[in-house]
Amino acid sequence: MPFDNLNNVHFLPAEKTAALDAITALETALAAKFRNLSAEERKRYGSINEQNKLIVNKVLDYRNNQPALSSADVDWAEFQNDFDSRTFIQATISRLQNIIDGLNNNKILHDYDNYQAALTDYSYSQYKASTKAALPI
Repeated sequence: MPFDNLNNVHFLPAEKTAALDAITALETALAAKFRNLSAEERKRYGSINEQNKLIVNKVLDYRNNQPALSSADVDWAEFQNDFDSRTFIQATISRLQNIIDGLNNNKILHDYDNYQAALTDYSYSQYKASTKAALPI
């Protein structure tokens, strides 16, 4: 016998409303900070790789521990603000990704349950179609 109903945990209407309200609040809180980048801009600015993150971290470490050695050409207040924003955004993305992963996993289980039930119903329809009761009079 196949496994049926792998996920019997369902969202109550109040839980659905609370989740959607929380997402709406998050979208509202962050909307003013969003910037849309074109494909060209994404390619141009890209994402710094792990090695370059190490450079940024090392420069910040030197700045915090030996500020006299820091370049006067850098706006250090802006550098710190960018670093703090990036750290916040990365932590937020990580938390949201965990939520997305959990939702995707639950969706997979619900999809599987629906598909198995649909196959069962289809098999039942085929069985009923082959009986005398299904034949027209």
